[in-house]
Amino acid sequence: MASSFMMLDSLFLLNKYRWQSSLYRTLADGYHSRWYSSYQKPGTSIGKISPWKNVDVNFKKGVEEIKTQCGLLKKEIVDFLKDINQNQLEDYMLNQTKVLWEFRNEQDLNKWVLSSDAEIGGKSEIYIKLHKNKQSAILYGNLNTTVPRDGVTKYSGYCAMVSKPEVIAFHRTKLYDWSNFNSLYLRVRGDGRPWMINISPNKYDSTRMKDVYNYFIFPRGGPYWEEIQVPFSKFFFSSQGRIQDGQYEIWPDRISTLGFTIADKVDGPFQLEIDFIGLLSDQAHTESFAYELYEKNLKK
Repeated sequence: MASSFMMLDSLFLLNKYRWQSSLYRTLADGYHSRWYSSYQKPGTSIGKISPWKNVDVNFKKGVEEIKTQCGLLKKEIVDFLKDINQNQLEDYMLNQTKVLWEFRNEQDLNKWVLSSDAEIGGKSEIYIKLHKNKQSAILYGNLNTTVPRDGVTKYSGYCAMVSKPEVIAFHRTKLYDWSNFNSLYLRVRGDGRPWMINISPNKYDSTRMKDVYNYFIFPRGGPYWEEIQVPFSKFFFSSQGRIQDGQYEIWPDRISTLGFTIADKVDGPFQLEIDFIGLLSDQAHTESFAYELYEKNLKK
């Protein structure tokens, strides 16, 4: 199923990219009003620049861009075929765990984006740094629930860290295929404050941009590391920050991003040290979905 989705996405975006290229925009907008306008600003000479000159320049740029994107698409297809022949079978037959993100250098930290209520006028702060032993990352900051005095915002006090989506050929987002595993697996060391894990599936249209699967974890405080296993069946579906009555199972082969959020309404400092984030195949876990699925349009 993943291969079929991948090919359909490629064909659709190739066609979309073709019609939205600078060449077609120039042809459509080239004969603008300046070409036919009879008005001339005093003190200036009459100048008429043929729009076909711009067409020629943009055409060359468009051809070069298409060549570049086709090269990326070729590499993507080759890597996908190699992944089918090797990694997929190896993960299914041999691997019980797989590391997705680890924190060993600055490049690993650059794969994540930090955000807080400071974007809406709040006072919370969040930072990430590499531990001095370069074997983990420390996510820390200060949570502040003070509501901005803008007359609109009613709630405040959150900090978040989200993985950067990887962009592939024709400016598409690379999707993760976790279908050979059934649990998220991470090694952390917290301070006793709860965190929410957010998994974002692929967005087919703009109306689904706020769709997220969530689950809460409660790392204990103290000096000891803790390994946390969260089955995919435990993630519940929410949209625009609200848990939905209609729940749906997560599609593990169409994952876009993963993130962490703290918003426990408690002012003060927080800290979460992360060793790695990975996947686990737990053969003892057979649950498909932990929440009730409502039947719609029941036939009498």
